[in-house]
Amino acid sequence: MGPYSDHVKGRIAEIWRSWRASAARDVVNAVLVTAVLLAGSYGEAHPTQQSDLAVFRHRPVPHTPDAALLLVAVACLVLAVKRRYPVTVLLVSTAAVVTYSAFGFVNGAVLLAPPIALFTVAQSVPLRRALLLAGFTLVALMTATAAANPFGPTGGGFYLIPAPVAAALFGGIALRNRRAYVSSIEARAEEETRRIDEERLRIARELHDIVAHTMATINVQAGVAAHVLADNPAAVGPALEAIRQSSKDGLRELRAILNVLRQADEGDPTQPAPGLLQLEALIAGACNAGLPVDLRQDGTPRQLPAATDLAAYRIVQESLTNVIKHAGPGATATVRLSYGDAAVRVEVTDTGAGRGPGLLAGGGQGITGGHGIIGMRERAAAVAGTLVTGPGPGGGYQVIATLPCDMSAAPDAGQPDSVASPTGAVSSDPLADEAVPGGAGPASAGRPAAQAVRAAPPS
Repeated sequence: MGPYSDHVKGRIAEIWRSWRASAARDVVNAVLVTAVLLAGSYGEAHPTQQSDLAVFRHRPVPHTPDAALLLVAVACLVLAVKRRYPVTVLLVSTAAVVTYSAFGFVNGAVLLAPPIALFTVAQSVPLRRALLLAGFTLVALMTATAAANPFGPTGGGFYLIPAPVAAALFGGIALRNRRAYVSSIEARAEEETRRIDEERLRIARELHDIVAHTMATINVQAGVAAHVLADNPAAVGPALEAIRQSSKDGLRELRAILNVLRQADEGDPTQPAPGLLQLEALIAGACNAGLPVDLRQDGTPRQLPAATDLAAYRIVQESLTNVIKHAGPGATATVRLSYGDAAVRVEVTDTGAGRGPGLLAGGGQGITGGHGIIGMRERAAAVAGTLVTGPGPGGGYQVIATLPCDMSAAPDAGQPDSVASPTGAVSSDPLADEAVPGGAGPASAGRPAAQAVRAAPPS
């Protein structure tokens, strides 16, 4: 009974909303108003009760031909299009009533038609214009009534004419203000929802990078420990130490993210976001996991914008994670940072065999359908940078990111040209396989000689 009742209520509400927005509603309302005001005008023109005749104070009752009631019909039927042409409808209705009144006919009922049009005008036009149109309508109606009033210049309901005009004007203004207020609340709610979604995606990317890197390292070291446990128990110690250090670092970064979520209203976090200053520690962790990594640097290091610094760090972290998982035994990796005048170039290459062709430069998903490459591309695009991935010219695999050093000089910074959908950008499983790197070959020809900053890990 409950679900059925809710369905019926929802259906009724949907029908009501559709009816309110339809043009048929205005037509029906206009016909009803026409019928009521025509009946009222006809009764005013043909009084039969002594009380009605007494209002004329022995003046003759003006003769109102039936054809004159066409003006009443025009003043009312034009309301059928008042939402489409509000000002025009107000002017036409007012003109019809003024003409009817100027002939000296009793105009009590028909005076309600222009205020109905004014009510819509007050909702549709700016406040100053609505006030001017209301003043024009009031002056026109009162002037025409006073000029040929069968009850005398100010007799009958002359002094009541401002009441419906004022009610229509201020009622329409109040309704317009309420709609604007509701629209602003809805706009703020949509903006807040959008910001929450963006923050969820950002946190999901951070968790993916942290967990995937940490678990890949732990998985490799656990495999090494299991392999040498029977023949060389002494070699298990370094593997367990690498597992301990990797899990400690991963837990530290996860704790930092969770602290932000738990204490969002207690001020900014005290721990800085990862950046290129922590790159050597990241590479040391990869070396402890059994992946020899060289860190090379061209140009003079500089302070990067926080978003660019974090993006560069995460791209290197994700690239090394993919090398550990997919490049195969005996692979080595090279991380090269090239600082230019306008951008920093982050290049991660490896010499592994890999499991497949992975991604071609510039787009497409690898055969494993992971989201690591997509996440790196989103990080680069979020800071107005670019990312190119694919097989290296001499074998292996390469990831090349070019990130601007000055976010203010980058066009549309922070607005990526192409961002994957939430379901495509973040996997429900943070450890889902990434697009397969095959390793990378030698660096591009013609590049300046680079200074080796860090060599392969100790044996």
